[in-house]
Amino acid sequence: MTLLLDDRSLRRHRPFILLCVEQAVGSVGRQVTGLALMLLAVIELDAGPLGAAVIMALTYLPGALLSPFAGVLVDRVPLRRLLVSATSAQALVVGSVAFAAAVGRVTWPQIYLVAGVSGALTFTLSVGLQAALPRVVGPERLLGANSVLTGARTAGQIGGPALGGVLVGFVGAAPALEAGSAAYAVEALLLFALPVALDTPVGRRDTPGESPTAALRAGLAVVRGEWQLWRMVLAGAGLNLGSGAAAALFVLYATRDLGLPAWQLGIVFAMMSAATVIGILLAGRLGRTMGLWRATRVCGLLTGASVFLIPAASWGAAFPLLLAYQLLYGLSGTVWAISMTTTQQLVTPADLQGRVAGFTQAALLVTVPVGALGGGAVAAWLGNVPVLVASAAVALASAATMWAPSGTREGVSPSAAEPSPPSPHAPSAPK
Repeated sequence: MTLLLDDRSLRRHRPFILLCVEQAVGSVGRQVTGLALMLLAVIELDAGPLGAAVIMALTYLPGALLSPFAGVLVDRVPLRRLLVSATSAQALVVGSVAFAAAVGRVTWPQIYLVAGVSGALTFTLSVGLQAALPRVVGPERLLGANSVLTGARTAGQIGGPALGGVLVGFVGAAPALEAGSAAYAVEALLLFALPVALDTPVGRRDTPGESPTAALRAGLAVVRGEWQLWRMVLAGAGLNLGSGAAAALFVLYATRDLGLPAWQLGIVFAMMSAATVIGILLAGRLGRTMGLWRATRVCGLLTGASVFLIPAASWGAAFPLLLAYQLLYGLSGTVWAISMTTTQQLVTPADLQGRVAGFTQAALLVTVPVGALGGGAVAAWLGNVPVLVASAAVALASAATMWAPSGTREGVSPSAAEPSPPSPHAPSAPK
C-alpha cells in the first residue's frame, strides 16, 4: 500500500512533519553520542590516537559492510516496526555506556562494541528511512521532501556538537550519553507515530523461502540494470574516495603547511555549514529546471573539481581559496546528494527500495575510510600536496564518468514516476 500525498503542502502533512522532527532529533542524538563516547574513552580509558581511530572506524565500517543485508531486512519485515526497534535498541545500547560510566565499570570491549552496534543501527535506520519516504510522500514530492529532510539533519549536525560539548563540559561524558540515549528514545516515539500502513507489504517479489543471497542479487540487479543509478554509485564511490583522502589531511595541511590561524580555520568550517544550507534551498529549483539527471551530473562535476582548490591554496591566497572550496563543495555536494537520492528512489521498484538503498549506501560509505587511511599513509611518504592533487584528480575523474555517452537521452525528472498528472525532496553528501 502506497501512502500518496494529495495536493496539500508538505508543511501540513503530519507523517512528513514527524519524519522532519525525527531527523533533527536523531541527528542531535548521534552528534552528542559520538562526541561524548570519544571523550569518555579519552578521559576514563586514556585513549590514544589508535584507540580513537578504532572507535571512528567501528562507527562506519559495520554500517558499510552490513547495509546490503539491512536492505534485505527492510524489504522483508514490517517497516515501521523495524524503524522503531532500531532506534529503541540504540537508546538501550548508548544508555548501557552511561550506566557503566556511572558505576565506574567502563571497559574498552564495551566502548568498541557500542561504537560498532550503534553504527550498524544508524545505517540500518538510514536505509529504512530511504525506503519509507516514497511511501510517505509519494514520488511527485520526493525532491522537495529530500531537501527538507536534509535541512533537518543539517540543523542537528550543526547544533549537535555544540550541545554535546556543553553537556560534557558542565555535567560530564556519562550524563551527556544519557542525553543521547534519551534523544534516541524520543526518535523511536516519533517513528512509532508514523502511519501503521507502513507495516503493510508493497508488491513483494520475493518467493516463499527465497534465500538472503537471492534477495541480495535482486537488489544488485536493479543497481546494475538502471544505468543512471549504476553511474551515480560508481561516481559517488570515487568522489568519496578522493574527498575522503583530502578530508583526512585537511586540518593538518591547513595548520602546518599553510599556517592558517585557528580563527580562520573555524570560519572555513563554518562556510561549509552555510553552503550546505544554500544547497538545500537550491536543490529543488535546480532539479525542476535542469532535470534531476542533469543537476546530478553538473553538481557532481563541480563537487569533484572543487577539491583542486585545496592544493591550489599552497600557491598563495590560502584563506580565500579554502573558503571557496568549502562553499563550492558544500553547495554542489548537497545538491548532488539530494538529486542522487531522489533519482534512486524514483527508479527503484517499491519492493526493492531497501536493498537498492543498502547497496548504494555500502558503496558510498566504504570508500570514505579507505580514502582517509590510504591518503594519510601515502602523504607520510610523499607529502600532503601531491596526495591532495591526486585525490582531487580521482574525485573529478569519477564525477566525469557520469558524462560518458549512453544509449538513451532520457533523464529522470521529478515527476517521472508520478501516477497522476505532474505537480510542482539522507545517509549523506559525498564527504
